Amino acid sequence: MGEYAPINGSIDLPDSKSPSLILTNPTSEERLETWNLNSVNWGTALPLPDYIERERYLTTVPLARDGGITHWVLVDRDLPPNDRPILASCESLRKPILVSKDGVITEGITHGIGSVFSQPKFRGMGYASRMLKELAPVLKTWQVDPDTPGHETCPFSILYSDIGTKYYAKFGWATFPSTHFAFPPSDSSSRPDVRPLTYHDIPALCTLDEQNLRKELATAAKDGKTHVALIPNHDCMQWHHKREDFVTTKIFGKSPTIKGAITGEPGSLIWAIWTRAFYGPLVPKSGNTFHILRLVIEDETNSEENAQKLKGILQFAQAEAKEWRLNEVDVWNPSETLKKLVDRTGVENKYVVRDAESIASLMWYGEGSTEDINWFANEKFGWC
Repeated sequence: MGEYAPINGSIDLPDSKSPSLILTNPTSEERLETWNLNSVNWGTALPLPDYIERERYLTTVPLARDGGITHWVLVDRDLPPNDRPILASCESLRKPILVSKDGVITEGITHGIGSVFSQPKFRGMGYASRMLKELAPVLKTWQVDPDTPGHETCPFSILYSDIGTKYYAKFGWATFPSTHFAFPPSDSSSRPDVRPLTYHDIPALCTLDEQNLRKELATAAKDGKTHVALIPNHDCMQWHHKREDFVTTKIFGKSPTIKGAITGEPGSLIWAIWTRAFYGPLVPKSGNTFHILRLVIEDETNSEENAQKLKGILQFAQAEAKEWRLNEVDVWNPSETLKKLVDRTGVENKYVVRDAESIASLMWYGEGSTEDINWFANEKFGWC
């Protein structure tokens, strides 16, 4: 996501500080217009009609439907709907979260902001900035409901900046560590101890993952800091997989059935859930990537046994990436233990510190500052 480089314009439009400007939800016709406009940035992997179809379809998947996704526009309140320029637009996606503080874990929601966009002729005029300033406090209470379990509070909002570390930070979205391992695609012989994961396997693993994550947060809560985590539940994974299925069907005429891989025994399992992301044509410069959405090591110790298990998972992913013509396999924000395990595997890799794209950013609405926040499990599944 991101607001792209501004250009100067001479269009006679209201000042970005004008009281006539308002943040609101678009009509269905205006929402379609935003997709047509932003397709030049996010729709280059597909023909325009397919991109529009994808965006419309993604409003119907479990995470987004029933109000899960909200579309926002900045417009002039004095002009009628469907006859007013869309000065800036974005969307927010509601996700379940956990917050741990002083041994107490609470549930809530967050809103992930994505698709921040302003037309080239409107850039450099401050409209996207005005929209974000208006949106930030709105999201604190947006869809919060004290009578709905899990929706009682929205303690923070998030976004993933594609324009570096400074722009969104000036509005209050503080940047968090954004690193990843990049592994090249390669051929690999199958190992009998590494089993592919299909759609049928994902729900139970997500439930187990959440249980383990809650235990980790309960332990971490004793250090006096505030620990937050997006819940890596089935709906979050499905959002990525439904997107993947749609795009791959359009490009290849088929969709992948393998959604991850697993190895080990209960209590010492290692598994990865992944997705194939296409950002443009099937050429290297498009940056098409095989993203590991979530990597779980139940017994996270730096052992040779774990290193060999991890090697099997990574090699499986590398082979899948090559089959689907993707540039690399990414694993976001590896822990110190995972770094050591990757080194022990001997698998070729590059460690990347991101400073321009997909910068994880969080605005904290509670007491204290973001400096006191520890973002647990900050992996690709949370991206939107």
